[in-house]
Amino acid sequence: MKVTVNIVRRPDIADPQGATVARALRDLGHGAVRSVRVDRSIHLEVDGDDPDQVRAEVVRMCEELLANPVLEDFDVVVEG
Repeated sequence: MKVTVNIVRRPDIADPQGATVARALRDLGHGAVRSVRVDRSIHLEVDGDDPDQVRAEVVRMCEELLANPVLEDFDVVVEG
């Protein structure tokens, strides 16, 4: 099954990469840019026939490795 994990930095946590991108865009003349947040998506292919079981397995992967629970939140989308 195809699975997408969307990982976002929590709103109250600074995003230095986003700040750097925003500054660079303004330096390039894109003055309308107020702020940038850089998040990430991870695309997995996981063996399994039960979407709920696959989702639970990927959630465990996120909790153990893929996401930093102190700084980030995540959402798991199973595409079947």
